[in-house]
Amino acid sequence: MINRYIRAIAGIFIIISVLLAMYVNINWLWFTLFVGANLLQSSFTQWCLMEKFLHKLGVKKEGDSCTV
Repeated sequence: MINRYIRAIAGIFIIISVLLAMYVNINWLWFTLFVGANLLQSSFTQWCLMEKFLHKLGVKKEGDSCTV
C-alpha cells in the first residue's frame, strides 16, 4: 500500500511541477529533477524519505494490512 502512495505522490509532484514550469516559471523544472533523482536513488539504496513521512502518518506497509 505504501508503494502505491509513493508512486501517486511522485506522479502528482511531477505533473504539478511541469504545469508550474509551463505557466509560472521554467525554474519549477528543478523540482521535477529533484523528484526524479530521489526516485532513482531510492531504487538503488532502498531508502525513501517519503516512505518515512507516510509511515509516521499511519500508512501501513504491504505486509501490515492483515493482522491474522
